[in-house]
Amino acid sequence: MDSRNVKLAHNLIHNSISLNKNDNILVEVIGEDGIELANEIIKQAKEINAKPHLNIINYKELKDFLIKATNEEIIEYGKKDYETMKKMQAYIGISAPKSDRSLEGVPQEKLEIYNKYYTALVHLEQRVKHTKWCILRYPNKYFAKKSNMTLDEFKDFYYNVCNVDYNKMKNAMEPLKKLMCRTDKVHIIAPETDLTFSIKGIPAEKYYGTFNIPDGEVATCPVKNSINGYITYNAKTKYNDIIFENIRFDFVNGKIVKANAKENGKELNEILDTDEGARYIGEFAFGLNPYINNTICDTLFDEKINGSFHFTPGMALEESDNGNRSAIHWDIVKILKKEFGGGEIYFDDTLIMKDGKFILEELKNLNAENLK
Repeated sequence: MDSRNVKLAHNLIHNSISLNKNDNILVEVIGEDGIELANEIIKQAKEINAKPHLNIINYKELKDFLIKATNEEIIEYGKKDYETMKKMQAYIGISAPKSDRSLEGVPQEKLEIYNKYYTALVHLEQRVKHTKWCILRYPNKYFAKKSNMTLDEFKDFYYNVCNVDYNKMKNAMEPLKKLMCRTDKVHIIAPETDLTFSIKGIPAEKYYGTFNIPDGEVATCPVKNSINGYITYNAKTKYNDIIFENIRFDFVNGKIVKANAKENGKELNEILDTDEGARYIGEFAFGLNPYINNTICDTLFDEKINGSFHFTPGMALEESDNGNRSAIHWDIVKILKKEFGGGEIYFDDTLIMKDGKFILEELKNLNAENLK
């Protein structure tokens, strides 16, 4: 047992989900490397007389099921796990893949059915809205290789970013949250990016270890029909086991009217055609984790890169709801640090961030050097 899992499990139970006596908690491991942490969570949950339940999803078995299953069988699978989730007061999900392409070979139409009738139903509609939840990865050889680190190096990085001082971060976030809540117009200028939209009347929220580990973001949402211009993302991203680079979206009155990427443009547009809401934006958020400086093509880490923001096609967050509904929620990242090309963000014509650094005095505590 890695002793750092004891601390992480404690933080997850007591800080992230505030588990209570008699709460039903589902601890779900996707891939098998995370079982050690799952067992520690279950142990500590029992110590406070909560009621833990364990579910292990093997990527190969899930892939084989989706390839062979009828659409009706996938829908029934979603209904079954939806009923299980309805009984839970809390959820912790631990992902430990061994490949970038764990579901490679599953037909696109099957993935769309799975996203709509499993992921959207079980997770976006029930788990996200009706449980105390937190999701995280587990440090294994796959993540180490993606990050160009040895396994020991990645573990050191992982436990640093996961066990950052979230209380300090929470306090430093408050001025940014207040500023976002009183802002109307946002203007972002960066290489191959010139984007305007309104966030007026949409609440902003702080995320400091309560839903994701690692964490560190302040999020809101554009007014649905207010977005105009274009954005080119400079972080790799993965969806349906497909890697995308240099995604560009062109917007007219909130809708993505044109989408392309360095490769896989057809697949990109198929994802955006999942439903009507997939071509509208459901989140705008700043990444703030001081220990995450570069992309590893994993959303849970990349969306927290300090000096970045993400602009998310799909379902709006309940806490910052602009009314958009979709079976997808795809956090795609634009890094504004100088070494990634730089950029500027204006709130109501006032420059608040330049080249990934907050320049307003009341926001400077959120810069990486002040959060470590």
